[in-house]
Amino acid sequence: MLFSPYLVSQSKQYYRFFTYGLIHADWLHLLINMFVLNSFGKIVEHDFEMFFFNGKFYYIILYVCGTIVAVVPSYFKYKANHYYNAVGASGAVSAVIFSSIIIHPFDSGIMIFPLPLTIPAIIFGILYLIYSVYMDKKGQDNVGHNAHFWGAIFGILYTIMLKPSLVLRFIKQFLLFFSTFI
Repeated sequence: MLFSPYLVSQSKQYYRFFTYGLIHADWLHLLINMFVLNSFGKIVEHDFEMFFFNGKFYYIILYVCGTIVAVVPSYFKYKANHYYNAVGASGAVSAVIFSSIIIHPFDSGIMIFPLPLTIPAIIFGILYLIYSVYMDKKGQDNVGHNAHFWGAIFGILYTIMLKPSLVLRFIKQFLLFFSTFI
């Protein structure tokens, strides 16, 4: 079930583009993904319901396609490497996180555990991507950290494609947020 670009390439096991998202490296990996998905997923699902007729359908498409799209670059990068494997729903979760960030970039409901400190969603997103790049370069686990980045890109583009007016709304929120510091 894990994502093995080599097996996809050599044995045509295309199902691995999706099934890797159903398994995780360990319980902590699963719990973190599910906690973050629950936190951001409720927001995105609610907003999609408000924005679109049959918003749950668009939310499911975001998640499923986020799973698949997030590992496509890894497929091309590692298809000749039979040692590379990845697991986890992180690409899909990242798509949901960044969909939420496009809609609500400065919501401050994200708590940095165990500190009683909340940060804006966009700052969390940036830190999340920095961590992902670091862990991808470290390459010591089977987590598809590269998928975080591509899932984020997909989540942003998909959400904007569905509702282009969110770009202007994002810019207005960005300017309003920073105008309070001037």
